[in-house]
Amino acid sequence: MPSGILLLDKPRGLSSNAALQRVRRLFGGVKAGHAGSLDPLATGMLPICLGEATKIAGDILAGAKHYRFTIALGQRTATGDAEGAVTAEAAVPALTRTGVEALLQGFVGPRTQVPPMYSALKQGGKPLYRLARAGRTVERAPRAIELYELRLIGLEAGSLEVETSCSKGTYVRVLAEEIAAALGTVGHVSALRRLAVEPFDAEPMQTLESLERICAAGGTAPLLAADYPLKHLPAVHLTAGNVARLRQGQLVPAAVPAADHALATEAPRVRLYDEAGRFLGVGITAGAGAVRPRRLLNII
Repeated sequence: MPSGILLLDKPRGLSSNAALQRVRRLFGGVKAGHAGSLDPLATGMLPICLGEATKIAGDILAGAKHYRFTIALGQRTATGDAEGAVTAEAAVPALTRTGVEALLQGFVGPRTQVPPMYSALKQGGKPLYRLARAGRTVERAPRAIELYELRLIGLEAGSLEVETSCSKGTYVRVLAEEIAAALGTVGHVSALRRLAVEPFDAEPMQTLESLERICAAGGTAPLLAADYPLKHLPAVHLTAGNVARLRQGQLVPAAVPAADHALATEAPRVRLYDEAGRFLGVGITAGAGAVRPRRLLNII
């Protein structure tokens, strides 16, 4: 069965799970999971981990995201996007590019954000969006996020087009409402595209249509290796005997390179490889001369 990371260009109108299931069918029902969902309204990069690559999905979830979105000013909706019913209207003040750009810079940096009711976060075991659809609103704790960049792309009467690079956990719909409020009006997201997910900034995406053509022709879909998102971790190569012991959960001797603390977010973790250079999974260092398994791939 295939194993690796597929960068899907999710189409508008399809949920992330529906897109995932279509990919699974194309790949023969392989185990799969997406790393960071997109709303049905949104398009763009949806990393899908296939086979053993599902074991490193958490590293992709932790990465920064890059979005381009349009804020329709003058109307707030129940969902924060164009799919919800209009719940409030307000006049849109006269805006200048210089003024909007200055305002956006005030959002850059660490901040907190209250997740929207229309989200997949759970409270009491139930997704918030189910409570919202039932007409219920509950308290949500603010979450720490960070906007690394917030840039004005276009300004028209009644709308803004904006790009942002942001940390995990950032809700663009909430950000759009916050920007509209700071401009003295209300607003919602009318278009949203995820341009990239760290560390796949320069990698091409595949559409469902392109995948269907490749599979119908008996070709091989382009997958990234499971260790692609782990390049910030030091690499450790093990002998055949130590690989066998590692698979039994044992601590094994290894030459552990010094971690690059400018890149490594978790210094004790390392990438593990056998003598043939095959990726085995992730280990944890035990000093400078030994490693133990943390998450191993099932490979022959």
